[in-house]
Amino acid sequence: MKNIRNFCIIAHIDHGKSTLADRLLEYTQTIKVTEGQMLDDMDLERERGITIKSHAIQMEYTYNGEKYILNLIDTPGHVDFSYEVSRSIAACEGALLIVDASQGVQAQTISNLYMALEHDLEIIPVLNKCDMASAMPEEVEDEIIDLLGCKREEIIRASGKTGMGVEEILKAVVERIPHPEGDEEAPLQALIFDSVFNSFRGIIAYFKIENGVLRTGDKVKFFNTGKEYDADEIGVLKMDMVPRKELRTGDVGYIISGIKTSREVKVGDTITHIANPCDKAIEGFEEVKPMVFAGVYPIEAEDYENLRASLEKLQLNDASLTFQPESSLALGFGFRCGFLGLLHMEIVQERLDREFDMNVITTVPNVSYMIYDKQGGVQEVHNPGGMPDPTLIDHIEEPFIDASIITTTDYIGPIMTLCLGKRGELVRQDYISGNRVELHYKMPLGEIVIDFYDKLKSISKGYASFDYHQSGFRPSKLVKLDILLNGESVDALSTLTHFDNAYDLGRRMCEKLKELIPRQQFEIAIQAAIGAKIIARETIKAVRKDVTAKCYGGDVSRKRKLLEKQKKGKKRMKQIGTVEVPQKAFLAVLKLD
Repeated sequence: MKNIRNFCIIAHIDHGKSTLADRLLEYTQTIKVTEGQMLDDMDLERERGITIKSHAIQMEYTYNGEKYILNLIDTPGHVDFSYEVSRSIAACEGALLIVDASQGVQAQTISNLYMALEHDLEIIPVLNKCDMASAMPEEVEDEIIDLLGCKREEIIRASGKTGMGVEEILKAVVERIPHPEGDEEAPLQALIFDSVFNSFRGIIAYFKIENGVLRTGDKVKFFNTGKEYDADEIGVLKMDMVPRKELRTGDVGYIISGIKTSREVKVGDTITHIANPCDKAIEGFEEVKPMVFAGVYPIEAEDYENLRASLEKLQLNDASLTFQPESSLALGFGFRCGFLGLLHMEIVQERLDREFDMNVITTVPNVSYMIYDKQGGVQEVHNPGGMPDPTLIDHIEEPFIDASIITTTDYIGPIMTLCLGKRGELVRQDYISGNRVELHYKMPLGEIVIDFYDKLKSISKGYASFDYHQSGFRPSKLVKLDILLNGESVDALSTLTHFDNAYDLGRRMCEKLKELIPRQQFEIAIQAAIGAKIIARETIKAVRKDVTAKCYGGDVSRKRKLLEKQKKGKKRMKQIGTVEVPQKAFLAVLKLD
């Protein structure tokens, strides 16, 4: 146990975590690095160049003639995957805090750091990308010292590209990070921090042993679900799974016990022996709080059960996804899913398509609101379809967040304009160092859900970073905006919006739908309405055949007769015709600007 070190890598998105992890694996000769970011093994991760899942891998390193086992967990940097980071941190004793020497400390760096400090991890600051021409090591070191209060000589300068500083990092891991504490004689306690589904072997759970010893063939039970299993195979995680006869306190490994149903494995659960169980479960991590809700519906109604199975398998691998069944008039049966943000929602949709071959329609994302009625009752509403009659509502409360935006002074103006447009109130601004400012805002979560992050990135040329956490509910003047096609409400397109924005949003949605809905044989009226009041309208003209083409000359009444006949046909068609709304229309309404 003295020679085990468990550590994770935390940083803001794009500060070079996965590239540095490659160098560590190469230096310890764990694997041959054939291409960049070896640990990002999902196609999506490679295409987008981001880490989505945390990946655990074991390395061996000899220092002063002694052999050490280093368990490394590479974590994502995007704010939408912060739950992955919190789980990885729970399985470690130390963390490498990586900061890009050309970009400095950014918002996600700070929020991941606070998460690590809450778990009392030992932090090793690393300055990455020191080989770049645009690197400013001196200034960024000052920022790190301000943030951590460490000494300048504790900061390691490194480069994931050239491999500089890799040896110092490994030495620091061995010298500074404490070895796992625990009692090998005590009853078994192992914390599950991740799980994957394998179609041949069932569900594989990844765990870290806090106390006790686990051997192959042991009879074990999962503390919270109370289910009992045999440990058919246990082992450690290299690039592949490597079976072992036993795992001791402090080890990180996997267990295969033929579990078939995904409900039986909960991330944060504790594994213990049946014969000699532990008294209480390990303090796991808090339940995830979804920020954004959207309906996910199968395109073919008979795929409903397949979609449920796919979501359950996906939830094993991505514990921050939550879902419950719901139905809609326009789309039939589906699920109301909770996501941590828009990128998370996009990734889940892509993964459903690629890994499970599920084609789905996603409705307009929204947040949850508290609705108080005149009798003093209260209900939580996730989608506009569940709203009670407006005459019964006393007031509506919406969730607010405390947002912190870190940026250079050049972009303060445009960022403030953006936040004001999103109904934000400036709480305070702090100058961090040199020309960098941290702006603190109180904002409604519903406003930032859809496109705030993208806009922030584009107006600040990528230099502003953003982090937020929820700060409770506040009363707000909200209305339900319905979209009608030929007088029929399309419930998948209805949204809850602030009264001041409703007219503008209604008009823009109508214009956008006019471009996207293909022309039919009959005229289509697109209307936006608040209650019974129509606030905007666009009309898609019918596709008309030229019925008067065969009339050469002669009396005008001949032409009129043909046109009247056509008009009657169109009118009848409009009564029985239905309008198909293409999937891209749903998505385009989200990105309206």
